[in-house]
Amino acid sequence: MDVFEEYLAKIDDADHRERVIEVLDWVHEIFPKLDTRVAWNQPMFTDHGTFIIGFSVVQKHMSIAPEGLTMEQFSKDFEQNDYSFGKKMFRIQFDQEVNYDLLKRIIEFNIEDKKDCTSFWRN
Repeated sequence: MDVFEEYLAKIDDADHRERVIEVLDWVHEIFPKLDTRVAWNQPMFTDHGTFIIGFSVVQKHMSIAPEGLTMEQFSKDFEQNDYSFGKKMFRIQFDQEVNYDLLKRIIEFNIEDKKDCTSFWRN
């Protein structure tokens, strides 16, 4: 997880930084075979060279980007958890709980759906 250190050091709010570390550590622990990297100024996890999920931090929330198809697949879950969302990402406010079960299902979906993908993004 050293690859994320420089990114994490730029998060000024210590509580927000700890929350992001907690989430990234959780992903790494649950999905140890995923590769880690920082691209487009965001920590991300990949599998066999294809994008699985990315994270970024804004002042009041953490954005989680699993790609558009996955956003469509889980839109009702985002609504049920009161997470705001767009076409390619959803937001978890720093005062909201992280639904780790949902996050796990999103990552599992992307790993399975992209198992034969040969490009970084879905075509």
